[in-house]
Amino acid sequence: MGRAYQNRKESMAKTSDMKAKVYSRYGREIYVSAKSGGLDPTANLALRSLIDRAKKDQVPGHVIDKAIEKAKGGGGEDYSPARYEGYGPGGCMALIECLTDNPNRTFGDVRMAFTKTKCKIGTQGTVSHMFDHVAIFVFAHEDEDAVLEALMEADVDVSEIEDDNGTLTVFTPNTEYFKAKQALTEAFGELDFDVDEIQFVPQSYTTISSEDMEMFDKFMAMLNDLDDVQNVYHNVDLG
Repeated sequence: MGRAYQNRKESMAKTSDMKAKVYSRYGREIYVSAKSGGLDPTANLALRSLIDRAKKDQVPGHVIDKAIEKAKGGGGEDYSPARYEGYGPGGCMALIECLTDNPNRTFGDVRMAFTKTKCKIGTQGTVSHMFDHVAIFVFAHEDEDAVLEALMEADVDVSEIEDDNGTLTVFTPNTEYFKAKQALTEAFGELDFDVDEIQFVPQSYTTISSEDMEMFDKFMAMLNDLDDVQNVYHNVDLG
């Protein structure tokens, strides 16, 4: 499970180097979170995590403030989540998370990325059962046992903890996200999380040929070019 974040980071790095695109995605997600869960980051943990993540990715404060201000207005776009899945180049599996105000347009755009790379979009459940929906926390800490103990005392269902030279990666089911984060913060204070988010992690990885990798890069680039696409998860081993 441990390579999940690195794999995703590397695949995103190839295609998400356009700052405007990154700002737009965070802006949309912050707007939706603030509108549905409240404008106060201290009361809305999902919003607070999003803002922290945006700052780490060097999203300017005015972009964050504008998204929250927009949510305060109460009007604006009515975005809803949509998830698409299927088999990508080389038979890899792909899950695409979107926020859209026009599901028909978004489905058409995502399907186009599949068809133009000679792949096929599937129906719901085609590949999602081969991914675990998990909360991931990565932070510097020397005592794995103390972290596990703090989580267990808070009755958090811990899937796995990995220690990489003083950097711990904690995996829990996605439903345990808030409980796990609260337990970690209460036990160890305000931790500086390198990763603090919910992701889809593949249960196994696949290696694809160099020819398929070329098509995979095109596939990822097309998806990441779409305004409605927020996250793309796959099981290609990029290591």
